[in-house]
Amino acid sequence: MKKLLSTLLCVGLLAIGAAALSAQTPATAPKSVIHVVTVAWKPGTTPAQIKAALDGAHKLPSQYKGITRVWTDSFKVQNPPGTTVPRTHVIVMEFADRKALEDYTNSPAQLEWYKVYSDIRAESTTHDISN
Repeated sequence: MKKLLSTLLCVGLLAIGAAALSAQTPATAPKSVIHVVTVAWKPGTTPAQIKAALDGAHKLPSQYKGITRVWTDSFKVQNPPGTTVPRTHVIVMEFADRKALEDYTNSPAQLEWYKVYSDIRAESTTHDISN
């Protein structure tokens, strides 16, 4: 009896998991774009300058309607072997869709944030992800 109940429980959990996975079809998958930037700061950049850049990123959703969320609390940043300028921070922005990301380039919001960010950024790598 115990074995039968365990088997039924496992089958039920698998069915629920399969249903959850199939629930996100291409038609219902989010169309937002996740913009991931890993950042290496220039030598001599102070913690206050980094904080100002990260705080500026958090202000972007109020300055540009196409950005819906921003994350900056990087607690794990990987650097591949041979990295000469280590990335220490990650800035993630969620855009409403691809057009919002495209229109963000050279927008007043981006140009204003770049006044704080660009001068202290040594290198960055960007990844854009969507469905």
